[in-house]
Amino acid sequence: MGEYCLHHSQEVAEVAERTGTGDPLQSIALLWGTNPRTGRSPLTLDAIVEAAINVAAEIGIDKLSMRKIADRVGVGVMSLYQRVPGKGELIDLMVDHVNGCAYDTDEPPDAASGWRSAMEEIAARNWQLFLQHPWVLGIDTSRPPLGPGTTAKYDLELTPLIGIGLSDVETDQVLALILEHVKAAARVSLGVAETAEATGNDDHDWWATAGPLLAALIDEKQFPNASRIGAASGAQYDSAVDGELQFQFGLRMILDGVEQLIASK
Repeated sequence: MGEYCLHHSQEVAEVAERTGTGDPLQSIALLWGTNPRTGRSPLTLDAIVEAAINVAAEIGIDKLSMRKIADRVGVGVMSLYQRVPGKGELIDLMVDHVNGCAYDTDEPPDAASGWRSAMEEIAARNWQLFLQHPWVLGIDTSRPPLGPGTTAKYDLELTPLIGIGLSDVETDQVLALILEHVKAAARVSLGVAETAEATGNDDHDWWATAGPLLAALIDEKQFPNASRIGAASGAQYDSAVDGELQFQFGLRMILDGVEQLIASK
């Protein structure tokens, strides 16, 4: 899939960019290579996308600019615009490429043990995608990049849900629900890591100080639910939150619900 499937750590930004903001005709032409833009520079579109992904990984999607990408590849910013009309189209290319790198092969996850185990594998792959490319969490993809990487990923991830009793719309909704859950849990997990880096102490150290103090201040009679459940959760997490546990628990609840939906038909 190319060298720029590699990753670097970087901050998880709030939504700073959106796919689908560029000219859709130009974006689709670039994604599918139907009308490639050419210029005097030997710089390739792949090299630009690679540089953009590396810069976003290092400084965050919110700080990404065409000038910084141009500096990375050693050309003037106008040379970039000869290949890519704008940042909106480039964001589409970046996300589509990462989506295309999500799976090592074009084979769907093994559904031999049933659709549920296959969807667990798909969820795990997407969990790893966000951990490897946290800058993607700073991009709203409600208008997905309509390129070959995103299309192949979507088609592959739908495969285990075909023929299990869901309608086409239900199939799409189940996959979307799983992927959005993974995205939310990944944001929690990576947010914890960012806070630890910013403060110089991890959540376990913070909770070791804050937990007992909070327990002493909260009146069990005034806040019976918060005191009991908060204490139990804090003891389990050794922190206030646990993104990975949230990921696993929520996924199990979603898949349980899908099983009930299928059984009800």
